[in-house]
Amino acid sequence: MTAFKSLSVAMIKGFLRDRMTLFFMFLFPLMFLVVFGLLLGDPGDDKTKVGAVGDGPVLTALEETGAVELERYDSADAARRKVTDGDLPAAVVVSGDDVELAFAASDQVAAGTVVGLVSGVVDKMNVAAANVQPRFTLEASPVEDASLKPIQYLTPGILSWAISFAGVFGAALTMVSWRRKQVLRRIRLAPVGAAAVLSSRVLVSVGTALVQGVVFIAVALLPAFGLKLTGQWYLALPLLVLGTIAFFAIGMLVGAFAKTEEAASGAANIVIMPMAFLSGTFFPVENAPEWLQKVSYAFPLRHMNDGMLDVLVRGKGVEALLVPAAVLVGFTLVVGTIAARVFRWED
Repeated sequence: MTAFKSLSVAMIKGFLRDRMTLFFMFLFPLMFLVVFGLLLGDPGDDKTKVGAVGDGPVLTALEETGAVELERYDSADAARRKVTDGDLPAAVVVSGDDVELAFAASDQVAAGTVVGLVSGVVDKMNVAAANVQPRFTLEASPVEDASLKPIQYLTPGILSWAISFAGVFGAALTMVSWRRKQVLRRIRLAPVGAAAVLSSRVLVSVGTALVQGVVFIAVALLPAFGLKLTGQWYLALPLLVLGTIAFFAIGMLVGAFAKTEEAASGAANIVIMPMAFLSGTFFPVENAPEWLQKVSYAFPLRHMNDGMLDVLVRGKGVEALLVPAAVLVGFTLVVGTIAARVFRWED
């Protein structure tokens, strides 16, 4: 225990004295949370601007949906010109009972929204005009809190990425640096077991991850971002710990092969950055091709993202941790075993 305590204290002091490491562990990932949080803001009040020509119940019903803001024009040519120039995603031209919708295919999201809204309004009015009793009824409601903001979805993904970033880089760079400076050789010659060295480094990594989690949540809770913690949000803590250990194992494997800090940093980037994009950190992975979605399940970050999203946003309980926890533990055992076999005390 004396060796374990001494090593842990030494590692913590070395970590706190390295300003560059502190920046990349805390401020660098936090910058993504702040930037995306401020850029996306709250889309609940944003409406899609649509050009409108003419008058009638279709335009009135379209405006009453609350999803679009009508921008009036005197002529159809003026409205279409705005769409052609890219100033508006679509324009609705009403002439008597004829409704024309001109939209820009380049803006697929906004155009798809407007096309769906206009089609729905027109279909509903046709049914009402035919005086026919509708056969089917639709009741739509969100499964999450209607007040959710983008920060609710950004925080779990970026926090998971920050944990993976710190785990891989922290372990890889530390191991390579200690090997080059022959610190590992001195530790090996000292009356200190490998278990004490490994467990003390894991303890520092877990402690760093918990501090990262507190800082991220504290920043996201600020009024400027508006994060709301609901349900059993504290279940994110086990995922933080398990995720840290899993990515620490990856860092150990990278550190076993890399001979310089530059090589370790490059290899860690090759592992982390593609994994972040393919695991839904910066954009929903559901938008990717189906085959790519299946590939993403091979990455531990995908399961950590899903678990964090379930407990922080969707209000799920401990059952949501079973699959992510099992994957992270299994990944740790497999990668950790490989890293232990290829580990080198000296170059």
